[in-house]
Amino acid sequence: MAVARDAGCRVAYLPGLTMRRIADLYPGEAKTDARDAFIIADAARTMPHTLRAIELTDETVAELEMIVGFDDDLAGEATRIANRLRGLLTQIHPHLERVLGPRLDHPAVLALLERFGSPAALRKAGRRRLHSTARPLAPRMFERLIEDLLTALDEQTVVVPGTEAAALIVPSLAGSLRAVLDQRKLLEKRIQELLDEHPLSQILTSMPGIGTRTGARVLIDVGDASAFPTAAHLASYAGLAPAPRSSGSSIRGEQPSRRGNKQLKRAFFLAAFASLSDPASRAYYDKKISQGKRHTQALLCLARRRVDVIFAMLRDGTRPAVAS
Repeated sequence: MAVARDAGCRVAYLPGLTMRRIADLYPGEAKTDARDAFIIADAARTMPHTLRAIELTDETVAELEMIVGFDDDLAGEATRIANRLRGLLTQIHPHLERVLGPRLDHPAVLALLERFGSPAALRKAGRRRLHSTARPLAPRMFERLIEDLLTALDEQTVVVPGTEAAALIVPSLAGSLRAVLDQRKLLEKRIQELLDEHPLSQILTSMPGIGTRTGARVLIDVGDASAFPTAAHLASYAGLAPAPRSSGSSIRGEQPSRRGNKQLKRAFFLAAFASLSDPASRAYYDKKISQGKRHTQALLCLARRRVDVIFAMLRDGTRPAVAS
């Protein structure tokens, strides 16, 4: 792309799914590079509306894209390790998993599992050693955490087969999860530094609910919104525009779109959820709930509504209006 731009060529791409559907219009079933190249070139000539423009990416956004992509990979890895860890705890001690499982993202919990990786080791350590391990990492909640942990240990006296093997695996998984979460914290710090350097970051993060990671994702995929003629185009690109479904006179309605940029849709959804502490967002969410929408449906409606505001902010370089 850099070479093409340097030569003065306009750069665009044909999405893979669109290309496959266009390919069905051509005779033959062969799948070769030459045929694909012909279909792409012919689509660019006869159906230019199917192409997506690729805008020039500045240095800050290029670095953001690389770091955020790696951060997304680490997030998936953290989820995988946490699920594996919770599965092991459930297998050997369900009561212990009920207490520690939802708190696996806390460093104090990981420190306890890394140091005392089995129910027997936790029980043998005693309250005093458990306190000394958890206190530096959880000064406000360590007493309640240890109390809940000891109560859970007392609720099961049977040693389940496989507990000794799990005692070798749990500390390793806890250490791996801690390392991944620590790495994500370092990446978040760098992402924030890059956001601070971008001229649109302050405008974007002034929107309630948009934080470091969601703001970075919007900047990467949307930029200054110049690639989208209207907010509706942006909503469609993000997969937030409802898809009408109708057949005859009996089937009429709308369904959530399954297309669009999944990562951008997730960022808009998470930002909408985080914005529920904002009075205006909460009022709109409650309105949708009162209309019979379920929680997820109401959040998607809120995310779609907020796309209009975000689009206008990025297009005009203004911050959201604050209700008096």
